[in-house]
Amino acid sequence: MKTLSSHAVSDTLTGWRDRLLTNDRFQYWAMRLPGLRMIARRRARSLFDLCAGFVYSQVLDACVRLDLLPVLAEGPQTATVVAERIALPVEGARRLLEAAVSLDLVERRRGGRFGLGMLGAAMLGNPAVLAMVRHHGLFYQDMRDPVALLRGEVGETALSRYWAYARSQAPDELAEPAVSDYSALMSASQALVADEILDAVPLGNARCLMDIGGGEGGFMAAVLGRYPKIRGIVFDLQSVADRAADRLDAAGFEPRVRVAGGDFRVDPLPTESDVMTLVRVVHDHDDDTVRALLAAAHRALPDSGLLIVAEPMADTPGAEPMGAAYFGFYLLAMGSGRPRSRATLTEMLREAGFADVRMAKTRNPLLTQVLVARKAAPASLAAAGAKVPQAAGDCK
Repeated sequence: MKTLSSHAVSDTLTGWRDRLLTNDRFQYWAMRLPGLRMIARRRARSLFDLCAGFVYSQVLDACVRLDLLPVLAEGPQTATVVAERIALPVEGARRLLEAAVSLDLVERRRGGRFGLGMLGAAMLGNPAVLAMVRHHGLFYQDMRDPVALLRGEVGETALSRYWAYARSQAPDELAEPAVSDYSALMSASQALVADEILDAVPLGNARCLMDIGGGEGGFMAAVLGRYPKIRGIVFDLQSVADRAADRLDAAGFEPRVRVAGGDFRVDPLPTESDVMTLVRVVHDHDDDTVRALLAAAHRALPDSGLLIVAEPMADTPGAEPMGAAYFGFYLLAMGSGRPRSRATLTEMLREAGFADVRMAKTRNPLLTQVLVARKAAPASLAAAGAKVPQAAGDCK
């Protein structure tokens, strides 16, 4: 008797399911049977949201560009008042308000007025989200023809021009104007993830932390503010590192931190730190660059040193579209990098020589997930239970 393989059984079952779901008669009866009606309605809503999602994002874009949410934060207002405040015809303002109500950005209030909705209020509490929405105008340009983008027929994209280092053969030679916009965007959005990372990975035993690709120093400022005894190094392109120095000096951290300019693709990493961080850096780069970067971090760390990799990861339960759809196409348009799963990153870390790779649980995996990897210690050191590695030299 012939035995079907598990693949064959799975293919047979999913093939039967697909034929059933594409049958218009089944769809007709599914909407009428009490047991299937709720499921059919949810599927229909999900399908329509896929079709109309680009409109939803444009409604959000209009709310942000017109500063509708800050206006409503002042208190409930009529469509006529809102129209004057955001410089739209009354009918245009009313149409935008009604659309925003349907997306929970705005709520109807008594007396024909409108106020902030739950999502609108949450957005105002996260300036980084507002900054990303404004930034998405460039992404929309590149997504006008997704098929051409997939075929590599677009040429230079808006996002590749914005993220100047992604297309530069010598990123460390970029002048300050070429990095100012993206550095400011990354700095604004780091507030979203800094506390998530630091709550997930206690650093009380660390002596010196180096943030690789640390931008304007936003994450480093959070580290130094939480841990008064830690010293720090920010490593990034020279023009970006200069901006970090100004910011950290202004915050009063100058005695405890230094910046180091360089290109991690070609320049050796400083060796003074016992903890290194890569915060939303790895997914911006292709596999060869990532492998070289992880190997460089492994070489620069002392025995038992830690490397912390924090970024949105593909296959995050409940946030799968964020990785495969959003970041998949964003990084394609940017011209560098790809979303990677926890399993892929873990394998790459082990290939680089790291041991004891583990996931540190964050409150909001949608924003970021955290992998902590330790450089293997000599047997004698491990047997002694050493927890605080000693790096060469002084961090500051």
